[in-house]
Amino acid sequence: MGEDRRFGLGASIALTLASALLWGVAHLAAERRRTGLALMAAYVVMLAAVLTVFTAFSTHLLSLAVQPRWLIWLTVALVVIALLWTSVIIWSFLLVRPARSDTVGRFLSTTLAIALCALVLAPTAYAARLAYLSRDVVNTLFSPSNTAAPVLSQDPWNGAERVNFLLLGGDSAPSRPGVRTDSMTVASVDVQTGATVLFGLPRNLQQVQLPEGPAREAFPFGFTGGGPDTPGLLNEVFQYAEDHPELVPGAAKGRRGPTLLKQTVSDILGIPVSHYAMVDMKGFAELVDAMGGVQVTIREPIVYGRHREGLLPAGTRKLSGQEALWYGRSRTDSDDYVRMGRQKCLLNAVAKQADPITVLNSFERLAAATKRAISTDLPQDLLPAVVDLSQKVKNARIRSLNFVPPLINTADPDWYLMRRKVSDALEEHASTKTAPTRSPSATPEPDSPLNLDATCA
Repeated sequence: MGEDRRFGLGASIALTLASALLWGVAHLAAERRRTGLALMAAYVVMLAAVLTVFTAFSTHLLSLAVQPRWLIWLTVALVVIALLWTSVIIWSFLLVRPARSDTVGRFLSTTLAIALCALVLAPTAYAARLAYLSRDVVNTLFSPSNTAAPVLSQDPWNGAERVNFLLLGGDSAPSRPGVRTDSMTVASVDVQTGATVLFGLPRNLQQVQLPEGPAREAFPFGFTGGGPDTPGLLNEVFQYAEDHPELVPGAAKGRRGPTLLKQTVSDILGIPVSHYAMVDMKGFAELVDAMGGVQVTIREPIVYGRHREGLLPAGTRKLSGQEALWYGRSRTDSDDYVRMGRQKCLLNAVAKQADPITVLNSFERLAAATKRAISTDLPQDLLPAVVDLSQKVKNARIRSLNFVPPLINTADPDWYLMRRKVSDALEEHASTKTAPTRSPSATPEPDSPLNLDATCA
């Protein structure tokens, strides 16, 4: 026994510390060779398994982190490893602690053992907390899947070369009920490379033709809104569908607006829109604050505030959530179309700057803000594929085409022209997949897709 061998303070501290770094060292010193070797072997196997997971499966770790089932298993595994580790530390300490008569030695070695246990348990508790928060966010935002967890090697996009997402910025005000989708962008993403084209739709498009069925029967000559007080703009379609369930039969409350708007935008652009995500503008400010601000380049001073109480000076600077909100929504001394460009620059900046370190450092605040700010129809079983795709997008070229004057007249849009421009932009992307990337022209044509990174720099 450790008591019989009478380990001194120095030996006790050294052996306890060594056993925390390599299981079994204290047992060997206490002449419990069989147990010591077994603990060493178990430690090596555990370490090899962890290293294998973080090397061989590193590309899938983020994908696994958005699957509730895997998050549960991860939490259980972390807790089991932590309990085993602390058990080994305590067991080792009991074998090599100083004699009972050495009061000071007992106190110091006990303090060390407690500190080592805390060193193991604290990060485990933090990791388990992150896993719990991740699972909570996934279950809150994304609808449960009816199928088993997807196999990562399968094609989640069913052979499609591109997938199209409708990105919405929702805004509400005390003076009006419901939500207006004042920011509408379709992100068309190449599933192989992540190269993305953003198609911006102005909120004030008029005479929008709704999809075939009850919606078009109600507005056979284009959407005109809910009455004489509403101009019948594209940004009203979402809330109008929510308030009139007969337009989208079979859709549940909260899904009518997205369903009708996705179908409408699909018809406008001539491409299938698969899913949507909407960010509440006030919630967006919370997201930016949670990640510590966002750095953007402001080309000209921007007046913000309902009473012109603020100014964002020109230059490259980090914006707070409130400043970023006004950067994206201010129309003072500008117009809707300038604002659309800033909104895309802002989304681009947030996507580029949301690196893993930033996310981890502010994970709890980001999780809380995300639940309040975002709504989507993405199912849980598609999340791994979306995470993998998002990593490609972060390192790929992002281009933008806004359907604004002089390209189109928002009061009398040329729908055929819009669909042709979308087709041309996607064909141009396909033809340049293997060609060298060219720098954007200093004076691009108004109807040409722009490199968004260059435009926003």
